[in-house]
Amino acid sequence: MVDSLNRKILRLLQQNARLSSAEIGRRVGISSPAVSERIKKMEDAGLIVGYKTVVSPFECGYQLKAIITVRAFMGKLKPFLEKIKTFEEVLNCYRITGNENIVMEVVLKNQKHLEGFIDQLIVYGETKTQIVLSHVVANNEVRPV
Repeated sequence: MVDSLNRKILRLLQQNARLSSAEIGRRVGISSPAVSERIKKMEDAGLIVGYKTVVSPFECGYQLKAIITVRAFMGKLKPFLEKIKTFEEVLNCYRITGNENIVMEVVLKNQKHLEGFIDQLIVYGETKTQIVLSHVVANNEVRPV
C-alpha cells in the first residue's frame, strides 16, 4: 500500500494538506486523477486518517509553552484522565511508563496562567513543569512514511 510514490504523496500532504491533486501530480510525476485515486485508497485503508488546520498558539495570546508531567495520587488517575480532556491549554497529553503517569504539552498566556493551571492539576498528583524555550524539531506530522 505504501510504495515509493505513495510515500512522496504523503510527505507532500504532511507539508501542506491543501495542495491540489494537480500540484502533487506535477511534483511526483503522475496525473491529477492518479493522485486523487491514490489518496482515496490511502484514506479508505485508514493510512490517511484526517486533515487539520494548525493554529499558532502565540497569535492566539498564548505566550508560554510548557511540558508538564504528573505522578497521579492513588485513585486519581482515572478522574484525571477525564478532567484533562476539558482543558483548552492542553495541546497533547500522553499516558506514559516510568515514575510519572502523564506527560502534557500545554500553552499558557503567562506565568500567572501557568500557576493557576498547576493549581488545578495538583489535586490529582505531583507535577513537574519545564518551560519550552524553542523548537529544535517542529513537526506536526508523523514522519515515518
